[in-house]
Amino acid sequence: MIRNYCFAAAIALLSVCQLAPGQKFQPKTIQFKGAPEYSDQELLAAANLKRGIVLTAAEMNDHSKLLMDSGVFDGVTYKFDGVDMVYQLTIAPQLYAVHLDNLPLAPGAALDARIHEQLPLYHGKVPAEGSLMDGVIKVLEQALADEGIHATVTATPMGAAGTRQVSAMSFAITAPPVKVGGIEVRGASPEMAAKIKRVTDHETGTPFSTDSSTANLERVVSSFYADEGYAAANVHAARAGDFTVDATAVEVPFEVTIEEGHIYKLGWVHMPADSLVTQAEVDKIATQQTSPTGQAAAPSKGAAIRGIWSTLHARYKSKGYLDCAILPHAELDEAAGVVNYTVEIKRGAQYHLGLLRFDNVSDDLKKLLMRNWQMMPGDPFDESYVAAFLVAAQKSDPVLMRTLAGVKATFTVMADPNTHEVNCVIKLERIH
Repeated sequence: MIRNYCFAAAIALLSVCQLAPGQKFQPKTIQFKGAPEYSDQELLAAANLKRGIVLTAAEMNDHSKLLMDSGVFDGVTYKFDGVDMVYQLTIAPQLYAVHLDNLPLAPGAALDARIHEQLPLYHGKVPAEGSLMDGVIKVLEQALADEGIHATVTATPMGAAGTRQVSAMSFAITAPPVKVGGIEVRGASPEMAAKIKRVTDHETGTPFSTDSSTANLERVVSSFYADEGYAAANVHAARAGDFTVDATAVEVPFEVTIEEGHIYKLGWVHMPADSLVTQAEVDKIATQQTSPTGQAAAPSKGAAIRGIWSTLHARYKSKGYLDCAILPHAELDEAAGVVNYTVEIKRGAQYHLGLLRFDNVSDDLKKLLMRNWQMMPGDPFDESYVAAFLVAAQKSDPVLMRTLAGVKATFTVMADPNTHEVNCVIKLERIH
């Protein structure tokens, strides 16, 4: 960011129009214009000015420079007429929200107040560079140090995936890594305690996220309980206890409290009329779990529920709906002990194949592979086709079977949320 410094000092003192070097002046008032978001008290503190202060011309410039160096303003000018010092401020067009990536601090009013106390121009947003940005980093590092975490914090721009538009500045600890620590579970029944421990053990050690680790833990545990038939289980997760800090990692402990409710049997799963998975297909998956006596309602756990949701996700993604959201809405029949689901499907945009490239292959092999490839640019993108391509191609082409013996394939897909095109790169490597 390029900033223009424009400090103008105009004084009419008797007939004298120039500020003599070393001459001192005492403004009667100090005023600020052009930045109503900031109080005079905040601006005075940021410029290190006090009412009644005595200044030389050089000191006037120095205090003005403090405002400009903050990064909050694109322009700072001042005018002194022998009585009043008036600042004209132009606020920078882009100030960014603060996002805490993996800092185990509680975002919100208390942390904002702590930052504002030391940095009066902080109103929850920061410039891309400048002394305000540097100051926020220092305050966050000190807040971490107060918790026993001595780490370096960095700030990087963040925005919507696939775009260049910056929406926030993300503050993160680069080292040591921050992880989810031990998870204490409360409220699990004896029948579920061992099962849920396997779930929480899997989450222990995963990267910690300030704004999503708590919600993710609740989602994982709730999803597991739903699969086991506890359709009304209430799960609450929260950070609990002291951090564990050593040279290798910072571990953030959690507590999960569960109100299980009871097991419901699966009744009906109602699909929207335009679903890519038919109602008959869903009914078939559900009834595969009925009891040997042929009762209509089966326990709503295990294969029935997981099978329905996975079938829906797979079908929509195979048609290019990579952002598709499957939203099952549970309706509980307490008297019958049955859970019914009405499924809402948000398809999102349909993605299409853009570019296909085979890496680390000869021209002859590339031609042979392309001859077998069926998904053309512009076709709805199907990642399952990519994953199964080489196996299927070898089965149908003996030449490929011989050529690809002892070869490992990996693939990378890059989806652009703006153009809704997917570029796919398949790389072949011979196993030694």
